[in-house]
Amino acid sequence: MASSERFCFDTKEYLNTFYCILDTMVREMTTANLTESISNNFIVQMIPHHQAAIQMSENLLKYSSWCPLKTIAEQIIEEQKQETADMEALLGSCSCLLNCDKELCLYDRRTCQILEIMFTDMEFARQTNSVDANFMLEMIPHHLGAISMAENALHYEVCEGLIPMLESTITSQRRGVRQMQGLLRRIGYGM
Repeated sequence: MASSERFCFDTKEYLNTFYCILDTMVREMTTANLTESISNNFIVQMIPHHQAAIQMSENLLKYSSWCPLKTIAEQIIEEQKQETADMEALLGSCSCLLNCDKELCLYDRRTCQILEIMFTDMEFARQTNSVDANFMLEMIPHHLGAISMAENALHYEVCEGLIPMLESTITSQRRGVRQMQGLLRRIGYGM
């Protein structure tokens, strides 16, 4: 961004809310109550991740009038609310499946790497005077983080009921990334 460019009021308000959402997500994901269950650990970290996606999408809808992106944001809200409810319902039973120390260590190590990349990429996403572009530049690394977290969990023994949710997360988030990358190219912010 050129130093002479100034953000309009809507962009400032949008970004201010985004950074509050991001800070809350980072805090809740990094202080989640982890146990000896990979299934539990995935769920308790993914719930605040999904809640942030919902809030980010709601934030966008206050400012955007672009129908294709509003449709994506509304879809994110609907899918993430359903997946959050599904994970909350599974949490008790899935937390009973414990993993060995070696698996936990490997899973946690990779999860920490994924979170660090996602948090950094979201925090330092390119800022523009377009709320629409900002949202996509922030949401793409958010989605990529969810994909990587789900793929990581699938390498280990997890609760049977969680497997379809992990696979669904990968499929839906990949679709969302492709859609947003296409929209970014349309408005001149190719990725």
